[in-house]
Amino acid sequence: MTILTAGNNSEEQKKLIRIVKKLRPEAKLISVETSPEALAEAREQEVDIAFLDVVMSEMNGLILGRYLKDLNPFINLIYLTDSREDAYEAMALRASGCMLLPATEKAVKFELEDLRNNDTKKSRNRVFIQTFGNFEIFVDGEPVSFKYTRTKEVVAILVNNRGAQTSNGEIIANLWEDDGDPMKKTSYLSNLRQDLQNTLTRLKLNGIILKQRGSMAIAADKVECDLFDWLAKKKDSKYQYTGDYMNQYTWPEYYHAELDEISYAMDDE
Repeated sequence: MTILTAGNNSEEQKKLIRIVKKLRPEAKLISVETSPEALAEAREQEVDIAFLDVVMSEMNGLILGRYLKDLNPFINLIYLTDSREDAYEAMALRASGCMLLPATEKAVKFELEDLRNNDTKKSRNRVFIQTFGNFEIFVDGEPVSFKYTRTKEVVAILVNNRGAQTSNGEIIANLWEDDGDPMKKTSYLSNLRQDLQNTLTRLKLNGIILKQRGSMAIAADKVECDLFDWLAKKKDSKYQYTGDYMNQYTWPEYYHAELDEISYAMDDE
């Protein structure tokens, strides 16, 4: 679970952070002071709960909440305000909750236990990734179209690495096995990364790809994938490996032996 707090009042922020850490010690907590910072964080990773001050510089919390909901329709927005009029407006936006300042542990606990979008509602992954047979990505049951064909192959490489950060060099080595101009390949990979980002933003799927400087990874817990399910559940999985894996690409042939070995071991259990 990722929880974001955003507000200008540093003392109130510090108090809220202490309360949230106490009530949800297992959560990843991000704290920012401005709306642009909040948006930047939400574009990089999926935020489950956002505590937003209604009064903020540059963009007030109510407007910020609309943008955050565009990025993740399942986000729980909890507003903090000292005005009951703001509270009414916040609830009209179908926020998860609204607290009058100053925040108290009792109020925060109530909001965290009464989320509009709980884990059960959110458990329906919009993304299904098929690796057995031909590789394909489905969102809401429809195959995803990218501007560049190789963009989908980039995602295939990330899925094959099962959530591990994959360097640009490793991606390039898989995409282009032949020798060529490395500068042109690096430039083209930048285009592919931008195409991937634009497509995910259009589909409101920010947080599916975890980016670091010079590398990327698939957020395995944010998607349903036949490979991941099979590896986790073995014979109990509804998906079973039968020897076909990302058939349209040549580089996965190296991994067939590994999957075959895993499959044989399952048969011997």
